[in-house]
Amino acid sequence: MFSKIIISGKIEVVTGMHIGGSTQFSAIGAVDSPVIRDRYTNLPIIPGSSLKGKLRTLIAKAYSEKAMLGGHNSDPEVVLRLFGSSEKGNIKSSRLIFSDMILSNSEELKEIGIHSATEIKFENAIDRLTALANPRQIERTIRGSQFDLELIYNVEEKADINEDFQAIADGLKLLHYDYLGGHGSRGYGKVRIKDIYAEVVVGDIDAGIMESCNKILGEV
Repeated sequence: MFSKIIISGKIEVVTGMHIGGSTQFSAIGAVDSPVIRDRYTNLPIIPGSSLKGKLRTLIAKAYSEKAMLGGHNSDPEVVLRLFGSSEKGNIKSSRLIFSDMILSNSEELKEIGIHSATEIKFENAIDRLTALANPRQIERTIRGSQFDLELIYNVEEKADINEDFQAIADGLKLLHYDYLGGHGSRGYGKVRIKDIYAEVVVGDIDAGIMESCNKILGEV
């Protein structure tokens, strides 16, 4: 069977989030570490690769029997199904397709008087021996920013759907207690997943299976 299920929802930024963009050129006084932006709108984005990498790691840790993860190809079977494998003799294509996510509530932010989707955070790295400060400026997407989440799940085996969706839900739940982007140990990048829902967009999946999938996602 071949079908596609779209998983949609929203990612809300709870604390300032930094996912870095290009720093090939930095004029004097410019931000040292800017966020990545959409070229057409100049709005911050969450690259699909950033979410994919974080979810894969979280799910692999949750489902692995070992304390330390090995190479990607040694991940648990459900992780290899969802995210793919490049191991010779065990090539698997990813069942999950991720999309880049562009800031979606910029107009709402403007209505409450916020005219920039980013902020500049000044930080200092202090040398313990010399007490010399190394100041830097890090750009962050502000809290309250929202991004439209969209994942495509390719149905290959009907028997795997519930287990795969449980793993996806587990990863999204774990993300609430982790972070997206850089500097997470300093409080950056806490996010909240909300309004998540799955529906068939290609093919035909039994209504009972979809009801079960949405029940699982409802636990996120």
